[in-house]
This record gives sequence, structure tokens and C-alpha cells, in this order.
Amino acid sequence: MSENDHEASHDEAEVARRHDGLVARLQAVRDRMAACGGSGVALLPVSKGHRVEAAIAARRMGLDQLGENYAQELAAKAPVVVGAAARVGWHFIGQLQSNKVRMIADDVHTWQSVDRLKVGKEIAKRAPGARIFAQVNLSEESQKAGCSFEDIDDLVRALRELDLDVAGLMGVGAAADQDATAAGFARLRAAVDRLDLIECSMGMTADLELAIREGSTMVRVGSDLFGPRE
Repeated sequence: MSENDHEASHDEAEVARRHDGLVARLQAVRDRMAACGGSGVALLPVSKGHRVEAAIAARRMGLDQLGENYAQELAAKAPVVVGAAARVGWHFIGQLQSNKVRMIADDVHTWQSVDRLKVGKEIAKRAPGARIFAQVNLSEESQKAGCSFEDIDDLVRALRELDLDVAGLMGVGAAADQDATAAGFARLRAAVDRLDLIECSMGMTADLELAIREGSTMVRVGSDLFGPRE
């Protein structure tokens, strides 16, 4: 696909509309973060479920890293954003199947949801030396993705042996349970420190203040920035 094809695959009027809405919402999220001492915490906008124009608007505002949950959606958006704005440092934050790694290996800047050695091996094969976060199942619910706290040390060790750049850990708080979420966040932060890692990716729209108080270095925000999913 040529650059002109990329340009033809988005709507500039829609980009402008998205930009206008994003300006106020971005400031509101940053105000929330600052109010709980998180001015220095990284904000990862999550464009999952939104048209590519939302990602283009964010990139043109200077937001150079974005999160996506689905491989197909990231693969479809990445070339359009490059054609309309500039390259994005995409973070893959959704449940990752090893057979989807090849589809997005050239576009992903950080793989935040590596919870199995099998996935790590596929990333090492397709993107040697890739930057990754190991995902931990904070609530220990069987239906949720993530390695157990008991196994995280071994997983990080094995991923490092693949010469992957294990930069941090990632976790998702328990739904509608602040006490359990706080406990999980505190435990994740402790694991980051014990393993001598840099990044602690925890906190989303509903619990970013709690995550920041427990030591998050990166919060992942979708709906409060881009509005309801489409």
C-alpha cells in the first residue's frame, strides 16, 4: 500500500472532530493524575474499539505511544497512522496468542501482556530483543490472563534468557473491589522492585488514582480519553 493509499483511508474531518474532543478529556485525565501525585507517571492512551481517526488525532497532539488490545485492530491501524501522521510506539496490552505475534511484530514497541514462555519464544523469534512487560494475574481469577505471582520470578528469568528486554510488569485490578485491587497493585509493585525492573504498568480509567498511590509508573486509559467504544 502506498502513502497515498494510507492518506485516502482516513477522514480528515473526523480527525479534527476527534481532536477537539480529545483536548479537554486529555487535560481532565492529566488533572486527575496530578491531583494524586502522578504528574510524573506515564499516560498510555488506549485506542481499542475506536476508529483510526482517534489514533491519528492523538498522534498529532504529540501522544507518541498508544495501546491496543487486539492484534487485528493494531495491524489495521498502524499503517494508516503512519501515512496520516507519524509512527506510533504501539503497546500491545491484550491477551496475546502466539499465532498472532507475526501479524504485529513489526509494529509493536512494547509487548505488555506476556504471561507465558511460549508467547515469549514467539516474540523472540519474530522480534529479537523486543521490549516486554510480563503480565501478572493480580486477582488470581482463573478467567483472567496473567502469570501467577508464584511463577513470575521464573517467567521473568526465562524471558531474560531469550535475550528479551524485560522492562517491567503489568497487571489489571480486580473489578469493583478496591481493597483487592489495592492489595494486588501493592504486590505487583513489590515484585517489580524485587526483580529489579523499571516499569510497573497498572491502573486504568476506573482505578488510576489507586494505582498511582501504590507506585504505578504507567496508567492505561481508554474511555476517559477517547469516549465510549464504538
